[in-house]
Amino acid sequence: MKKLRIALVPLAIVAVAAMAIMLAFGGHVTSASAAAGGSDVLHGQVMKPRPAKGASPQAVTNSLMTYHGGPISTAPHVYINYWGTKWATGFTTGGYTSAQAQTYLNGFFGGIGGSSWGAIDTQYCQGVAIGATSCPAGSAFVGNQTGLLAGTWNDTTSIPKHISQSNIASAATRLMQHFGYDANAIYFVMTPSGQSMSGFGTQWCAWHSNTSTSSGNIAYAYQPYAPDAGTSCGMNFVNSTNNSFGNGYFDGFSITGGHEWAEAETDMNPNTSSTVAWQGPGGGSDENGDKCAWNQNGGVSANISLGGNNYAVQPIWSNNSTTGSGSHCVTSHA
Repeated sequence: MKKLRIALVPLAIVAVAAMAIMLAFGGHVTSASAAAGGSDVLHGQVMKPRPAKGASPQAVTNSLMTYHGGPISTAPHVYINYWGTKWATGFTTGGYTSAQAQTYLNGFFGGIGGSSWGAIDTQYCQGVAIGATSCPAGSAFVGNQTGLLAGTWNDTTSIPKHISQSNIASAATRLMQHFGYDANAIYFVMTPSGQSMSGFGTQWCAWHSNTSTSSGNIAYAYQPYAPDAGTSCGMNFVNSTNNSFGNGYFDGFSITGGHEWAEAETDMNPNTSSTVAWQGPGGGSDENGDKCAWNQNGGVSANISLGGNNYAVQPIWSNNSTTGSGSHCVTSHA
């Protein structure tokens, strides 16, 4: 399978421990739009693109996750903002329609609640000692209830030509205002094909962060139109051929979107260094999704079945279980 070689560009590092892009780990990093003359700074945890053939993978650790005092989602929900008029009018890429992309995304987030893959995060909790690597019985654990997808909405607000993180945060806030405030929710912003924030596919595939609103703090994530980045962000990573449902072509949606969801519910405030929750020794670029991204640390990506359809997922780091080969990167949990 042909792999897209990613050309890396220098980025300015700001010394605040929270996330990483490309060469910097554990710090806020100026995004490509800032390098082009803007002032946007990407605050949040990012999933880096798939390494090109022969390139070194992301520098994550093979050490247990530790608790840092921040909140997790004890009763998670996902709300999706399909931002932009193109979702309403419809578009086609690679022989697939935008409606098929939405069916794939809605089916994935509608099905992972209550699944054995979704259960991996339920070992993590809040309110235990700083530095803890496990949680005693009776702790406030991450939830895994069915009905995870609580609502979708097509926000027809115009998408600016140059999308900034503040634009994404505003779209997430509009989504929260549309459905109501939920402190346990992850508010996902999805932009259509051809309209993504600078850096997508070359510096990152998706990311999650948090922002303050008049109702309270919200956790949110940004998932651009994954097929636009091709194999760099997961296309055909698990399924080498495409079928009518979109397996293969849409693999990146569930791999990168699932990555951000798994991280967000175990680290709801990644933008605030004093209130981060579960991270590895590498900080913001060493969350439970990062450790196993693109099959690092012995992980193996695979299809999971949800609602009668298959969805490609990456393994997620588990502190308290391993695979038969001894890897902490697992795709299911009791």
